[in-house]
Amino acid sequence: MTTIRLTAAQAMIRYLSQQYIQLDEQPESQPVPIFAGAFAIFGHGNVAGLGEALYQAQETFPTYRAHNEQGMAHAAIAYAKSNQRNRMMMCTSSIGPGATNMVTAAALAHANRLPVLFVPGDTFANRKPDPVLQQIEDFSDPTISANDCFKPVSRYFDRITRPEQLIHSLPVAIKTLLDSVNCGPVTLAFPQDVQAEAFDYPSYMFEKHVHRIRRVRAEDYELNTVLNLLKEAVNPLIIAGGGVLYSGAAPLLADFALKHKIPVAETQAGKGCLPWTHPCAVGGIGVTGSEAANVLASEADVVVAIGTRLQDFTTESRTLLEKPNKQLVQLNVTEFDAIKHSAIPLVGDAKAVLKQLTANLGNWAAPQKWFDYAHHLDQKWQVTYNKLTAMNTASLPSDAQVLGAIKRTSDKSDVVVCAAGGLPGELHKLWRAEGPGSYHVEYGFSCMGYEIAGGLGVKMASPERDVIVVVGDGSYMMMNSELATSVMLNQKIVVVLLDNRGFGCINRLQQGTGNAPFNNLLENCAGEPEAMQIDFAAHARAMGANGEKVADLEALEAALLRAKKASKSTLICIDTDPHETTDNGSWWDVAIPQVSERDTVNLAHAEYIDNQAKQPY
Repeated sequence: MTTIRLTAAQAMIRYLSQQYIQLDEQPESQPVPIFAGAFAIFGHGNVAGLGEALYQAQETFPTYRAHNEQGMAHAAIAYAKSNQRNRMMMCTSSIGPGATNMVTAAALAHANRLPVLFVPGDTFANRKPDPVLQQIEDFSDPTISANDCFKPVSRYFDRITRPEQLIHSLPVAIKTLLDSVNCGPVTLAFPQDVQAEAFDYPSYMFEKHVHRIRRVRAEDYELNTVLNLLKEAVNPLIIAGGGVLYSGAAPLLADFALKHKIPVAETQAGKGCLPWTHPCAVGGIGVTGSEAANVLASEADVVVAIGTRLQDFTTESRTLLEKPNKQLVQLNVTEFDAIKHSAIPLVGDAKAVLKQLTANLGNWAAPQKWFDYAHHLDQKWQVTYNKLTAMNTASLPSDAQVLGAIKRTSDKSDVVVCAAGGLPGELHKLWRAEGPGSYHVEYGFSCMGYEIAGGLGVKMASPERDVIVVVGDGSYMMMNSELATSVMLNQKIVVVLLDNRGFGCINRLQQGTGNAPFNNLLENCAGEPEAMQIDFAAHARAMGANGEKVADLEALEAALLRAKKASKSTLICIDTDPHETTDNGSWWDVAIPQVSERDTVNLAHAEYIDNQAKQPY
């Protein structure tokens, strides 16, 4: 057996650079690299070992420097999401705060089932210089380091304490990252002395390896059960989740729904599966959904949820779908998800199983009356959309009106990016997605600070498209440094910052539960909040981007047109109303105190008990 003598760090990077994937739409002869490179912020835990290895591999494994470890990980996650989990990036940091900065991003990737490879530096495996700078010491377990924080938020975790462990661990890491069921973050904690240690690795380890995504077909029994349900359905509804996009099944779903006349609602992760103009599209569903989709969900007799976990926002905290005489089917590649909500499971890959359903349903279609009713409800919702997003002369525009202005100036190829607060809800209800890849909202973890970093990752994945990031002032203040990275990397994004002077979304929730406004809007905070006069446009310019503040919606539209023509990233700031939001009549379970000195809280609790009665248990 021939061998190659490399350091463990060199071996890791050489191995990763030889991992390829064969995509469905690519010719057999053109597999693409799984890894687009690494985001790295170097410190004493990774600069000498991994830093040297990455320097030598720049042509095949590019390295990008970010400004915040959590931010660079968000960008890597957004890159993977934009690539339907088929391509991804590695993130490496130093051994202490650099590593723990990435734990939040790891949790985000875990919640959203998105692949990213974390390689944080670690303390010395040989323990000679213990304790080292930034080392966490456990008095009873010397093997514990800060990197153990990654264990609950990683799908696979390993600490590489010997160079030869890579021979086993790296293939398992790749399998996990590409596994449709177990997909999520992988952490390989890498002690700095082991990174620099050499070993004679077998040469076959570094041969080109082409991977394919395994497409699981449904078992006959489960398939026949669902076929019989559909053939007897009078009011069927499909709920499309992120799994539709990740499996590449969106075009197939569009044809399937139209042929069989089944309306399609979308979760946050699934929004964009169908363009908003598709005859079967009825918009988002649930707490942040359209009235059309929610009415159809309440009246449907058979609901087929495809590629979704059906979390509480989608189900209105188990009050929308779990009703008598309603049959719920979960088509999901993950059995863990397929059995949720006491659903009838249909386990398999969305693309493969939709093909099976199509082949066996023949010319069956839902009644025309139901299809026409869905179209009527959707048209009614479009009228509501036009009213909510129309230009107005109010002193402070609503979030909906800002989104309307953005949409009027955007192109069909543009991608909208968002994450936390009230904006994802408004986007889910109101954004007219143009198809797969046009809507990128992180709402599985709802992580403030994801927006700008995520926009950078989306742009790196789709350089030919304009990326429009919508973000509130609260999220921007939490994390904005990757705006500078976008300038440095020449990855232009357009940021629209809605300044409502605080955490407007949670302020509305706070008051909706009977509480007094407190510690959310700046005006209700301790200290001297009136002294906080933040010039966000000047801040953006200080980081090398273009920046301007606009006074109204008309000026916003003009600024957006300028930003789309600009050669570098632009931030546009506009003041908005913190109290205005789009109400669709949905309920979300937020526990309210049973006892309070405030009458408004006691009244809210009584209403809460009434709503809880709608839940199945």
